[in-house]
Amino acid sequence: MRSDRTRQDALYAEAGAAHAPAIARLARSVEANPDHARDLEQEIHLALWRSFAGFDRRCALSTWVYRVAHNVAASHAARGARQAKRVALDDEALLAEGDPEAEIGQAHTIARLHALIRRLQPPDRQVILLYLEGLDAAAIAEVTGLTAGTIAVKIHRIKALLARRFHSGEAA
Repeated sequence: MRSDRTRQDALYAEAGAAHAPAIARLARSVEANPDHARDLEQEIHLALWRSFAGFDRRCALSTWVYRVAHNVAASHAARGARQAKRVALDDEALLAEGDPEAEIGQAHTIARLHALIRRLQPPDRQVILLYLEGLDAAAIAEVTGLTAGTIAVKIHRIKALLARRFHSGEAA
């Protein structure tokens, strides 16, 4: 029993060290309210820790983490989260440094993109969020249960849809 708990703790520590920032971004993308996002992040971490009791390494650790995290986030959204969801892109990396007007323009652009992504259907939103996290089609397929070919087509179509909506001036 003790060795199982030690193994579970070690797996969680490894996963947390590697994926905590992605989990935080996911929580912020699902929950706009910062306090609720922190609660969701904690809920994901707890579910992740609990899930390692049954982790048998039939898939990569990262796949397991993303699968658990996205399932918890989807359940949270399905329970009727009231706040608007937003995608948490790394705003600081995208904002121009030193030019306040450029920063405001960039912030407005990012806010529009967040609003457009929030309007996607949950399966498409999950795919694009994983894509924005840097996962390739094969990794996203492993998380979502779809085929890599389907994921590649979905990513292409979602990007085209977002670009079309963005350029037409569509907002939330």
